[in-house]
Amino acid sequence: MVLTTGIVFDIEKFSIHDGPGIRTTVFFKGCPLRCWWCHNPEGLAPERELVFWANRCIRCEACLAVCTHGAISRDGDAMITDREKCTLCGDCVAVCYTEAREIAGREVTVAQVMAEIRRDIPFYDETGGGVTFSGGEPLLQPDFLLALLRACKEEGIHTAVDTCGFAPWETLDRVRGYVDLFLYDLKLMDEARHRQFTGVSNKAILSNLQMLSRRGHNIRLRIPLIPGINDDAENMRQIGSFAAALPHLIRVDVLPYHRTAIEKYRRLNMVYALPETRPPSDEGTARAAHILEEFGLQVSIGG
Repeated sequence: MVLTTGIVFDIEKFSIHDGPGIRTTVFFKGCPLRCWWCHNPEGLAPERELVFWANRCIRCEACLAVCTHGAISRDGDAMITDREKCTLCGDCVAVCYTEAREIAGREVTVAQVMAEIRRDIPFYDETGGGVTFSGGEPLLQPDFLLALLRACKEEGIHTAVDTCGFAPWETLDRVRGYVDLFLYDLKLMDEARHRQFTGVSNKAILSNLQMLSRRGHNIRLRIPLIPGINDDAENMRQIGSFAAALPHLIRVDVLPYHRTAIEKYRRLNMVYALPETRPPSDEGTARAAHILEEFGLQVSIGG
């Protein structure tokens, strides 16, 4: 188990939005969905990626001098990186003292992650917290996830898995016995619209959610509220009806869309699909929450 490895892009300390109490959130790299509003684009691709902070770059050309692959050039006041030539060797990152360059994603062992987690055990004990495995999508690295979950349970640490639910049931079945809480995303009930805005069908997502609930697992449903995409009354009513039929649902979290990820897309040289979309109004968010509450659901805004 100690030798099992995976790829993560962040380990966040003192998180208070990823489950009960103070938590350590481990962000796995790789996701099968391509949601237009994704706020963690650095978690989409399963492999390591170069991140470039143009606003930090002082164009000292230290990166150009050390790059032996011809991936970096200068065009006027801009430093250009040819990502097809870049091998992610990290030489340019090492010499960039303004930290304008970094690599998203690192391979770690279970032992290394557990060493990080153990440092926060006193905070878990005091607040009823624990560890949340997020992403990306943690179910895309099932062996690594399972090994970490087992290690946490051996030390009595509360575990949560933040998931989109798009995985074979066999994968969920392997890990569910070690999960104290599922933070389960639900975005759109209409399959065609789900395909349009996430790239995949929602059939497995809905089926897996039902099976987890029927087996008595603790679930918090999370609904990212995206204006013009899933905030309409009909979608909220369909979600409310579906959620109300789940036998083991703790509550529903309505998570208003925000624009903080736009700059992340620029750093990764990616196109953001919703450049004109604004966060929902307080009234719009309250309206969506009220529709869900009409189905007898316990609803929280902002998680």
